Amino acid sequence: MDLSGNPKELALLRSFAPFDGMKPESVAVFARKMTRRQAPKGRLLFTEGDEEKQTFYLISGSIDLLAEGEIVGSVRSGTPKSKSPLAHQLPRPYSAVVTSDRIEYFQIDSEFLDVAVTLDQTGAYKVLELNGLDENSPGPDDWMTALLQTKAFHKIPPANIQAVFMRLQRIDHRAGEVVIKQGDIGDYFYVVVKGICQVARETPLNKEGVRLAELKMGDTFGEEALISDVKRNATVTMVTDGVLMRLAKDDFRKLLHEPLLDWVDYESAKRIVAREEGQWIDVRLPSEFEHYRAEGAINIPLHSLRLKMKALDRNRHYIVCCDTGRRSSACAYILAERGFNASVLRGGLGSTELAAPR
Repeated sequence: MDLSGNPKELALLRSFAPFDGMKPESVAVFARKMTRRQAPKGRLLFTEGDEEKQTFYLISGSIDLLAEGEIVGSVRSGTPKSKSPLAHQLPRPYSAVVTSDRIEYFQIDSEFLDVAVTLDQTGAYKVLELNGLDENSPGPDDWMTALLQTKAFHKIPPANIQAVFMRLQRIDHRAGEVVIKQGDIGDYFYVVVKGICQVARETPLNKEGVRLAELKMGDTFGEEALISDVKRNATVTMVTDGVLMRLAKDDFRKLLHEPLLDWVDYESAKRIVAREEGQWIDVRLPSEFEHYRAEGAINIPLHSLRLKMKALDRNRHYIVCCDTGRRSSACAYILAERGFNASVLRGGLGSTELAAPR
C-alpha cells in the first residue's frame, strides 16, 4: 500500500526515527515502500534469532519482548521507546508477541531503509532522482528495492552498497537504441530502472542475433566483459524508451564483483562435488571441454549461460571452472547475483593435474 499520498500517514511516519529528521520529500519516498499491517493478540511479530532484514515500527497497541521464553521488556505505542525500530539488531535478540487486543505497525525492507537514509543524509540522493518520469513510472525506490532484495546484495558489505548507489549515473535511452554492442570493450555495468531491453548474440549462422533474454526494471547486465576483461559477448538494445543506471568498471570490480565471489581451491572443490549436492560447471567452449574436463562436469559456455540458467538446480552447490578462472569468475558472479550457490575454482583447471599431458 502506497502511503505517500496520504498527509496523515506521512505525518505519522515523521513521528518515528529516523524520519523525524528528514526532509518531507524524502519521507514521501520511504512511504511508497512502507507497509501498514495489523496483528491480533498472541501473534508473534518476529522471533528470537530471526535474521530477516525487515524493520518494524509500532503504531498502536503493545508488545512484550521475550528472550529464551522469558519477558525482558515491553513496548507500548505512544511512548518514547516506540518511536525507534523494534529490536532492530540482527539476528534478533528477542521475540516480540502482541499483548493488546491487536496492534498496528509499519514494516519496511531494512537494506532499502539503511541505504536510502545514508544517501539522504550525505546529500547524495539527488543522484537517484528521476525527474521527468511520468507519474505511473517506477521511482528510484522501486529499482533500488528490487536490487537490494536480490540474494547477491545480501553478501555485499553495507558500505559497498551505499557507495554503489552514490556512484551510479543515470542514462536515458530511446526505443531502438543500442546500449552495448557485441565486440565492444566493456566499460560499464548497467541496471534497468525503466523500460525493457533485449539481449541478443550474433552467431556465424545468425547475423541478426539469437535472442538470449529480455530485461526489465531491477535487472542488470554488462558484468561479463568487466569481470573477464574481454569484449562484449552480446548486444543489448532498448525495446522501449527507458532509463538505465550505470556503474564504471573500476567501481563495479571493487564494490560488487570482488565481495560477491567465493573462491575455492581444487581440493576443496573436489570435496564439495563429492557430496551429493555438488556439481561442476565448465564454462569453456565445447572444443576445450572435450580436450580435458573434471569428472561429471556439465558444459555451459559463458555466452550460453543466460539461456540455460533456468535448467539449473538452486539446491545444488556449483563449482564453476574454466582454464584460468577468468571466464568462470564472470559466470559465478552472474549465478550468485541471481541467487545460486556458486563458487569459482581458483587458478582454473589449467593449474590442476587434469590439464597435464597424457
